[in-house]
Amino acid sequence: MKWLNRLFKKKKTPDNSEEIKSESHEHPIKQYNKVSKKFLIVGLGNIGAEYVNTRHNIGFKVLDYVAQKESITFETAKLGTITEYNIKGRKLILLKPNTYMNLSGKAVQYWMEKENIPKENILVITDDLNLPFGTIRIKAKGSDGGHNGLKNIQLILNTTEYPRFRFGISDEFKKGQQVDYVLGEWHEAEKVKLMERFVIAKEIIESFALAGLNNTMNSFNGK
Repeated sequence: MKWLNRLFKKKKTPDNSEEIKSESHEHPIKQYNKVSKKFLIVGLGNIGAEYVNTRHNIGFKVLDYVAQKESITFETAKLGTITEYNIKGRKLILLKPNTYMNLSGKAVQYWMEKENIPKENILVITDDLNLPFGTIRIKAKGSDGGHNGLKNIQLILNTTEYPRFRFGISDEFKKGQQVDYVLGEWHEAEKVKLMERFVIAKEIIESFALAGLNNTMNSFNGK
């Protein structure tokens, strides 16, 4: 039987895939590692009733909208509340850290490692003072822009290269009132417009999982 064993033998290739090679010079068959189909969607915010409807909690609000539309419920888990749903073979894990904004990175790192999700498959949703209200900016990497949640994620993951979805809350506040503005509630006119932005936000999340980051940026940035 030695001749049969020699006929089909495995060799390691540089890309760590296994190549089955035939002595009859047939085309090799490669068995590649499967691409991850799990995605971690992180909405940033602060826990507590006093923060529920504040501008700083837009990440939580977006995920609450998605969960409502998908008829799924968040459950308390380690370092946050979490839920998930599937779409066309992709699993979307929605995470709202309960560590408070300034320690968001701890929850992100824990769930990335627990679910074995690479950093390119996470999408962090956050508020942005530097963008007009409702403006959407999706980026593959970047600085924290002074945002404490992004700053902590960068510190814990030791990288600025992870996808983020910035939601503009504008900077219409007087000097020295930034904290009150960010932790303040939406104006009535803003509340009306928020609903249409939530619809787009859900489309962005699902496009990220299905079409990829670049296609999503091209389709939604500036909308």
